Amino acid sequence: MATLSQIARTTGLSVTTVSRVLNHDETLCVPDETKFKIFEAAEKLDYKTIKARRAENERLKRLSILILDWYSEYEMLNDPYYLYLMTTLEKHCALSNMNTIRVVNVNGEYKLTVDVKIDGMLAIGRFNPDQLNMLRNFTKNIVFLDSSPMEATYSSVTPNYKLGVTQAVEHFLSLGHREIGFVGGEVVGSEQELIVDHRKQELIQLLEKHGIYNSQYFFEGAKISYDEGYKAIVRAIQNGEKLPTALFVANDTMANGVIRALDENGTKVPEDISIIGFNNLASTQFMTPPLTTINIPIRFMAECAIDTLRQTIANETILPRKIIVPCNLVIRDSCSKPAQPST
Repeated sequence: MATLSQIARTTGLSVTTVSRVLNHDETLCVPDETKFKIFEAAEKLDYKTIKARRAENERLKRLSILILDWYSEYEMLNDPYYLYLMTTLEKHCALSNMNTIRVVNVNGEYKLTVDVKIDGMLAIGRFNPDQLNMLRNFTKNIVFLDSSPMEATYSSVTPNYKLGVTQAVEHFLSLGHREIGFVGGEVVGSEQELIVDHRKQELIQLLEKHGIYNSQYFFEGAKISYDEGYKAIVRAIQNGEKLPTALFVANDTMANGVIRALDENGTKVPEDISIIGFNNLASTQFMTPPLTTINIPIRFMAECAIDTLRQTIANETILPRKIIVPCNLVIRDSCSKPAQPST
């Protein structure tokens, strides 16, 4: 078994620095490149910390896992994707002999209401720097879902947004659409800071690549929700704005609001306008019409995150990992060829 001295000789660093990095000493300030150098050497030499040597005993112990969401409880109820992700994590943790404690955002803060030692955390959503500091007060063993902050330190599991958006655009193009738009909303953190929406960003780049990007076909609400999707389209219609022949919508819940607004205006889906959503919520197959959408394999994401967290707790993995989960297009009845060929 490798020793700290061997890693120090391999990297040309001191034993103290090597030890503090491998034990995730947060008071140590070293460049990310140095951390990677140490982690890589440890991986190659098959070094295991004291915790890793006790891994077999750790496996037998029932772990206490914090599942924490960046959304408030109210916001979660209005976004079934995050609610389903949390409940799926809870279910699979139970199957993996893990005791779970749910914590949600209350006015930008996260408070533990029970007195228990936390072995690890599954953190869902996108967190600002202050929130990340709060999270680290609970435990050093954190795996993020739906975002990948501090990649040199923490593992993460995220959907492949680029792949999902690409599949949506390719489907529109295959049907003959050239007027492709977007309905979304501002993504904001608890401190009201704007967060990049990867779906919108990827869509713009793809449409520009095909030479068909038109900002006039992008409609946005105050946030991503059913009501804001409805309002965004109603506002566009009332203002006399021209609608495209196809709309990619930030998520399924918002797409439902968009379809309602179009229906009230006498605009038929998919005869007059095609719609693709994102997430593949269970309800989308029962919408009118059933929604074509991008599927995120939530169960697989949960399994990857839990496996990664268990290995992190047992120190079986040295290097943090970023797992990007593939998405896939689910074709239903909300898309068709444009009523008039796009030019």
